[in-house]
Amino acid sequence: MTGAVRGAVLFGALIATPLVGLQHWALNLLVFVLMFAVMSSAWNLIGGFAGYPSLGHAAFFGMGAYTLGLLCKYQHVTTGYEPFLWLPVVGLVAALIGWPIAAIAMRTRKDVFAIVTITLLFVVQTLAFNLRGITGGAQGLALPIPPFPAATYEEPFYYVLVGLLAVAMLLTVGVMRSKVGLALAAVRADEDKARGIGVRTTGVKVLAFSVSVGLTAMVGGVWAYYESFIYPQFAVDPLITIAIVLMTFLGGRATLWGPVLGALVLEAGQQYLAYRLGGSQFYLIAYALVFLLIMLLLPRGIVPTVADRLRRRRARSTRVAPAVEGRTA
Repeated sequence: MTGAVRGAVLFGALIATPLVGLQHWALNLLVFVLMFAVMSSAWNLIGGFAGYPSLGHAAFFGMGAYTLGLLCKYQHVTTGYEPFLWLPVVGLVAALIGWPIAAIAMRTRKDVFAIVTITLLFVVQTLAFNLRGITGGAQGLALPIPPFPAATYEEPFYYVLVGLLAVAMLLTVGVMRSKVGLALAAVRADEDKARGIGVRTTGVKVLAFSVSVGLTAMVGGVWAYYESFIYPQFAVDPLITIAIVLMTFLGGRATLWGPVLGALVLEAGQQYLAYRLGGSQFYLIAYALVFLLIMLLLPRGIVPTVADRLRRRRARSTRVAPAVEGRTA
C-alpha cells in the first residue's frame, strides 16, 4: 500500500469516525490524541529530522493559548467558529517569535540547545504567572464558551485538529522529499561536514524550528478554546514537552507515521491511566517505564524497527528463493 493510499485511508477513517455516534468521552479522547499527534509531528521537524531536541515546545503551546485568548478578548465571537479562523495568525505570531530565538539558540550544539530551550520554557511559565494584566496570572484567563450544541460539542475541535494533522503530515512529506530534508539530515549526521559542503545549516534549522513552533502554537490555541479557560500551570507545562518527545521517540523520529502512532499509543494510555488513577500523577511512572523500554528495546522507535525487520525478512526470502530453484533444477 503506497503512502498516498495509507494517508487517504487514515483521513477517511478520521473524517468518518464522529459519524458513528461515539460517546463524549471517546471523542474527547480522540481530540487529545489528535492534539498530541499534531504536536509530535511538529516537534519531529526539528527534533527528528534535524536532531535538535527542543525541550521548550510547551512554551509555544502556551503562547498559542494566550494569543488566541487575547484575540477572543478583543474580538467579537458570534458564530463560535471565528477563533478557528484566527489560528493561522496564532501560528504566525509564534513562528515570528520563534525565529529570533532559534537564530540565537541554534548557534549552540544539540545538548546545549536542549538546555536553552527548557530554560525558555520556564521563563515563559514565569511570565505567564506574573504578567497578570495580560494573562490573568494564577487566576487564569477566560475565553468565550463555544456556542456549539452539547450533542456535538467536540466535533468542530476534532475536525480542525484533523485539518492541522493533515497540514503537519504534508509538511513532513515535503521535508522528506525536498532539499530542506536533505539539509536537515546532513545536519543530524554531521553538522560540521554539512556546513563544509555548503549547506546553510543555521537557515534550515531556524526554518524548521519556526514552522514547528507555529504548528504547536495553533494546537495551543485549539486547546485553550476547547477548555475555555487558561491556567499558566497547564498552558506552559513541562509535561507537555515530555509527552511530545516520548511520543516521537516511541513511534520513530524522522518518520512520517512514527509521531502519529506514538501519540495514539501514549495519549490513549495516559488518558486511561488518568481515569483509573483519578487526579494522581502516577501515570508519570508509566511514562518513565515507557522511556526506558524504548531506549532498551526500540532505540529507533516502532516504525523504523518494524520496517527494518520486514526488510530483512524480504531479503532472506529473496535469497532462499533462488537457492530452492537451483536445487529443483
